[in-house]
Amino acid sequence: MTSIAIAAGMMSGLAITLGVILAVAWRLLRVEEDPRIERVEELLPGTNCGACGTPGCRAFAEALVGGDVQPAGCTVAAPADVSAVAAFLGVAAGERPDRVARLKCAGGRSQALQIAAYRGLQSCRAAAAVSGGGKGCSWGCLGLADCERACGFDAIGMNTDSLPVVDIDLCTACGDCVEACPKDLFALQPLSRPLLVQCASPLAGDEALALCTVACDACGRCALDAPTGLIEMVGNLPVIKPENWQPGAAAATRRCPTGAIAWVPGGQLGAPSVELRRGSRAG
Repeated sequence: MTSIAIAAGMMSGLAITLGVILAVAWRLLRVEEDPRIERVEELLPGTNCGACGTPGCRAFAEALVGGDVQPAGCTVAAPADVSAVAAFLGVAAGERPDRVARLKCAGGRSQALQIAAYRGLQSCRAAAAVSGGGKGCSWGCLGLADCERACGFDAIGMNTDSLPVVDIDLCTACGDCVEACPKDLFALQPLSRPLLVQCASPLAGDEALALCTVACDACGRCALDAPTGLIEMVGNLPVIKPENWQPGAAAATRRCPTGAIAWVPGGQLGAPSVELRRGSRAG
């Protein structure tokens, strides 16, 4: 019993000693947090969507107080809330990024060849893993709405051709649709530069058109018609060089025979519009 009592006493003494050391270390080493962070976080929308480029609203509030970002970097906040944050911190609101999610495919049910009826789990990721969803073009949109479900801002609706349509007024460029698409067909692009390549197929000519009537056939007319250096043909697809953006970019669409490259200042689709399902929005 004496040995047990001694051991218990030693453990208690050790625990008390460690507790005192931790308490002293906390007082000496703690970093005082700027009280403004709490208030700024309260002024933010609290969605923790990551559209600002930080892990969430708390991290964005810390960056704001530290002067690393501007209030307008929160693309979800209403203009009045951005102004409130700017006024509280005594800084300029800054310019709101104009990025929006764009889909690099215009081949829906009416345009793309269907080679099988997919009956599995209604998920693009599942279809891509199992059989490709029955679509002849294995590079195109599978149309099973993973992006629509992933969007926390109700900015994506599926049209009757099973293609997602982005509502530019609701899109916050959070990137959730980019992560959700197993075909890597979504990209965040500046709204002010609405030239869009709506095809991801590496095929050319009749081989591409046999699978989708709106596919890029690699004719290269867009590169010839665009301002110098704006478009380069890479692997049978036009690639837009944002660093060479210049006025007159819309000319690249002038002679495209299929509409695979389009000017889309409003809605997502450059191909002939089709009706959205109930509850969805056309951009």
